[in-house]
Amino acid sequence: MSRRSILVFAVALLATCCSAAEYAVMRNGFALKHERREVVGDVTCLYLTATSSGSFVDVPTSDIERFEKDEIVIAPEGPKIVPPPVLTIDQSISQAGERHHIDPDFITSVVRAESGFHPRAVSPKGARGLMQLMPMTARNLRVSDRCNIDQNVSGGVRYLAWLIQKFHGDLRLASAAYYAGENIVSRRGLAYRNPDVVAYVSRMRATYLRFAQEKTEISETIQKRDIR
Repeated sequence: MSRRSILVFAVALLATCCSAAEYAVMRNGFALKHERREVVGDVTCLYLTATSSGSFVDVPTSDIERFEKDEIVIAPEGPKIVPPPVLTIDQSISQAGERHHIDPDFITSVVRAESGFHPRAVSPKGARGLMQLMPMTARNLRVSDRCNIDQNVSGGVRYLAWLIQKFHGDLRLASAAYYAGENIVSRRGLAYRNPDVVAYVSRMRATYLRFAQEKTEISETIQKRDIR
């Protein structure tokens, strides 16, 4: 075979073979997807895979109306939504206290007195969560899930901060109002001596003082170590 004959054969081979995926659209409406094709006489051989010559379909060339490229468009990925981190009770209390300038130990004392640190605690009156939010209070504070730790603490501390401001920084009155309602405490003030409220405030005060004492002891221990 001459050099010219070899060149003509190579050009013909390139013209009859296709390595890109495409569809052979038949005159009857069907379409056959293939990786490459080769014309042999009046038959077109459609290879179904790019690497193997064993998987193919012979189709009369006259039955093929046209060839269409398999153009696959990959849509760009949307922004990934990163779920907010799940906070512990201590982390929720610490962050809420920092936002509203309230000692986290005082908030912890309220949580302990209200629910004993049980996120799903429910009172006979219908209060729920760590800080025992009533349904109407939760709605006013925009708390959608009262059993959610962060939502409950955030809403409860916001309410507590409002009470502290209302009673001019008096933590005793703010605590009593949190338990019994601000209207009752506003009307009766320090003269209000309901046994349940007195017990609640006393329990909170004892817890808060114990936290302060523990901090003092820890601080003194650290100072002694530093001196040595």
